[in-house]
Parts: sequence; structure tokens; C-alpha cells
Amino acid sequence: MSFLATTPTPQTADWWYERHQQKCLETECYKKLKKLDSIELVFLGDSITQAWENFEPSKVWDQFYQHRGALNLGFAGDRTEHLLWRIENGELDGLSPRLVVLLIGTNNTGHRLDAADDTANAIQVILAAIKNKLPQTKTLLLALFPRSAKPTQRLRILNNDINQLIHVYADNKTVFFLDIGAYFLNKEERLDETIMNDFLHLNADQYQVWAEAMEPTIQQLFDESEVDQI
Repeated sequence: MSFLATTPTPQTADWWYERHQQKCLETECYKKLKKLDSIELVFLGDSITQAWENFEPSKVWDQFYQHRGALNLGFAGDRTEHLLWRIENGELDGLSPRLVVLLIGTNNTGHRLDAADDTANAIQVILAAIKNKLPQTKTLLLALFPRSAKPTQRLRILNNDINQLIHVYADNKTVFFLDIGAYFLNKEERLDETIMNDFLHLNADQYQVWAEAMEPTIQQLFDESEVDQI
């Protein structure tokens, strides 16, 4: 078993560390204004998550998540080890959101062809790190999105294998699992360029599909968190 995926490691690009600092500063600003409780929803992930900040997806973000005080902690190019480093180096410090949405691992597949069990093990480590930082927060673990045009291609199979391993991490108390991959596939389980131009990243209009597919689960978990606080 490789330990690369579970060894907290920063990316080396300047923009990446600057974004990390900026996100930590956002949290500090909320802390100074005594408004940390207004951050009720946190997204953790890679470029697929970061792209919520792009023009078209940002309009969907505002519609579904702005009123929940959502914080986008998606970083392009992140593998599991990069996200672990960010968690260990302040990005969740001081927060107490109701829910974290976690989508990570497809870059372990694409960059290194990591074995499915290595990526799955790293996701389990991330879930533990989130729990350590945010003991009162629920986590919605998303299945890795499908990638590659055909279901028989190696990267698609790897992501599917990861999903088969990680769904058991849900205890339906603090960790919940949701697989919305079928929303992006046709009846033959093929990906079309109208969904993902590069067979990896969602096209802008698909963020509406993502939000709508996820919304019933998010609303249910928010409703349950209100009951828990009574």
C-alpha cells in the first residue's frame, strides 16, 4: 500500500498557497466579526468544487447556498494528500458548520493511477480529520463523479471501484453517502461532451444539475441538524 495519498502535502504552485492563505483569512475575518456561526455549509474538494466560483456556476451557488453561508474550499489539482494538508493547516479551524460536502479523489486516479484502495483509505483518513476538527458537523460524502467517455475505460473503472469502497464509510449519523453520477450519464453509461467537455470537469450548466440532485439530501440534513440543536 502506498502512503502518498495519506501523507499531508501542500501543492507547490504559488496560487495554491495564496488561495489557502486567503481562505484562512476569510475565516479569521468571520471570527473577528463574531460571525463564524453564519458559515453553515462547507464544500471541500478539487477543481470540480472550486469551479462553483466561475461565472455561471456562481449564480447557481448563490441560489442554493448563499443563504446557508456556504464556504468553498475547493482547490484545483488537489489530491487527497493536499486536502489533508489544508485541513491540518487551518482551513477548518474555528468553524462549526452544520454540514461539510466532500468530493475528492479523482485526481488520485488521473494523476497517479492510485489503486482504488489507496484512494479510499485516504478518503477515510480525511473523514477522520474532518471529525477531529468539526466534531459536531455532519459530512455528506459524494461518490466520485464518472469520468472518461466509456464505462470500460480505465479511469472510469478506477473511480467506480473507489465508490464501491467508500460508500461503507457512511454511518448515517455523522457521515452520509450520496452518488449522483447517474445524472451525468446516458442509458449506456457514457459521458457526453455536452456534460463534460474533457470527460472530467462538469460543463457550467451541469452545476444546476448537481445542485438540484444534491438539494433534497442537504435540506434533509439541515432539517435534522435543527432538531439535534433543540
